[in-house]
Amino acid sequence: MSKASKHSAALVALLLLLTGACKGDAKRATIATTTSSSSTTTSTSTSTTVAPPTTVAAPPLSAATKVVFTRTGVVAPVVRVNPDGTVTIRTPCQNTVTVAGATAVGPIDVVIDPGHGGNESGAIGANGLPERAVNLAVANHVVSALTAAGIRPLLTRTGDYRLTLTMRANIAHAIGPRAFVSVHHNGASDGPRDGPGTEVFYQHASADSRRLGGLIYEEVVAALKQYPGVAWQADTDAGVKTRLNTSGNDYYAMVRQPAPVTAVLAELLFLSNPPEADLVARPDVQQAEGNAVARGIVRYLTTPDPGSGYTEAYPRTEPAGGGGGLTGCTDPPLQ
Repeated sequence: MSKASKHSAALVALLLLLTGACKGDAKRATIATTTSSSSTTTSTSTSTTVAPPTTVAAPPLSAATKVVFTRTGVVAPVVRVNPDGTVTIRTPCQNTVTVAGATAVGPIDVVIDPGHGGNESGAIGANGLPERAVNLAVANHVVSALTAAGIRPLLTRTGDYRLTLTMRANIAHAIGPRAFVSVHHNGASDGPRDGPGTEVFYQHASADSRRLGGLIYEEVVAALKQYPGVAWQADTDAGVKTRLNTSGNDYYAMVRQPAPVTAVLAELLFLSNPPEADLVARPDVQQAEGNAVARGIVRYLTTPDPGSGYTEAYPRTEPAGGGGGLTGCTDPPLQ
């Protein structure tokens, strides 16, 4: 089968699978008379979870190995593979250590980055739901959907632990994927909106990043609109946009640092808005979000679709926010 045929088959398979899933989600949302306020089933402990298996067998360790899974499922760039079979790695907190029992990662098509983690919670929902937990839950659904479509994904963060922005970008650089998508949920909206306030930030110098952002935006907004009666909130510049810092570069680290890898940062909805926090606490909604992000990625990889939702970001001069560095960073168990 030609590469184009394989891509077409993957797209058809995913669209059939995920369209059905979204229809089911919409039906459940319509039938429900109350919005669940129960917390997500995702663990918020500091233990790690092994990344979902892919359909491709892991390659053997060799001098060419760039990234590994540790025994505990942590993804780590490789410094060197040693003659005794141990591997010297860079840890989530940028330490250099040697571990035994590591498994090689690769090849990979797409890197999915669940924002925050560990003692960096990100936004906190009006219902107490931490962004770090819902980001990971949604990212796991993205990985599952992409894997089902024959696309090879990798999570930067496989559990609830700290991971610096530098190491997230280093994973992307080591892998060299076709796309890098950082998954987030927002806080502090500007006010009400007639529809989801999804935002996707793209690399200002990359037409590919812009198109990827527009396709993810289309799919996420369409998926969230299936839930009736939500009093949505948004920033006034909601949509797909680029934002620059005072140096004229991309404002957000997870848009800027992965370059030259095509990267976007997606803020799917507002945890600070009580109805949206209650909505995304539901596992079925987390799956709907993850499936939508996956559909956007598949369309980016397999079609020339242009995407939509493009807008101009209002300027910001203050720093993008604290966190993501080494202060207070403690590595998770590695073996």
